[in-house]
Amino acid sequence: MTGEAAVADGGQPFQMTIELDGSGGCIAQARHLALAFLARMRTEHRLDVSQRAVDLCQLVVSELVTNAGKYAPGPVLMDLRIESGMIEIAVWDSDPVLPEAKAADAGRVGQHGLEIVKAVT
Repeated sequence: MTGEAAVADGGQPFQMTIELDGSGGCIAQARHLALAFLARMRTEHRLDVSQRAVDLCQLVVSELVTNAGKYAPGPVLMDLRIESGMIEIAVWDSDPVLPEAKAADAGRVGQHGLEIVKAVT
């Protein structure tokens, strides 16, 4: 599953792939590594990464990595890429079936992560 948020970068691609162990702590680790990646893009490459893009990136990373850890055992790969003004976030896990967002249901408790990702990307 992928998500995108806008950032000014002049079209030059930047990328980082991270392997996570799939444990409960990997969600916080993924958010931290995504923040570090965006901070490095700001400082080393002088990219204009807005606070909104940072916030949405953290939200999408959190939801996608949570989903991967909840529904697929084992390691998780997270790919962060900035190209043509967008942050692309891709998460791979061991489940061969792509996740699908459920139909909106205000009465449902939980399982809204992919709905959130689709709404903000």
